[in-house]
Amino acid sequence: MAKVFVYGTLKKGQPNHFLMKDHANGQAEFVAHARTVDPYPLVIATEYNIPFLLNVPGTGQRVHGEIYSVDQKMLEFLDEFKECPKLYQRTLIRLELEDGPGGGKHTPDAGSSIEAYVYTTDTYEREWLEKTTYESYNSNGDHGLPYVQH
Repeated sequence: MAKVFVYGTLKKGQPNHFLMKDHANGQAEFVAHARTVDPYPLVIATEYNIPFLLNVPGTGQRVHGEIYSVDQKMLEFLDEFKECPKLYQRTLIRLELEDGPGGGKHTPDAGSSIEAYVYTTDTYEREWLEKTTYESYNSNGDHGLPYVQH
């Protein structure tokens, strides 16, 4: 099982979360809410209003999201869904847990840190670095940029 951090449309309550629950894609079990230890620019871009985490650590904000434990089938599905490695790259980053059940080495406590994969992008337009960055993504947020299915 691999740990994957989702920060955009795959989070609970967001337009693509159903993909995480579809067992045809593999297994995904919620672990905890977390945020990145280092700041990253989370921007909304393209005509589809897609959230992108730009692979520019040290810039932007500490991004909030969810950690899932996924099997190999789900990891392969997510790679395909995220057009990895062309559009997104699967990157290992350090996260600080905001909650979690605690009580053992497989269930870390809130405030502890773990490493998980996240889908970042190195392939972006230069002007994306000038965009507003977000600490947390919600398709229906006050940014007025709802995600467009495509």
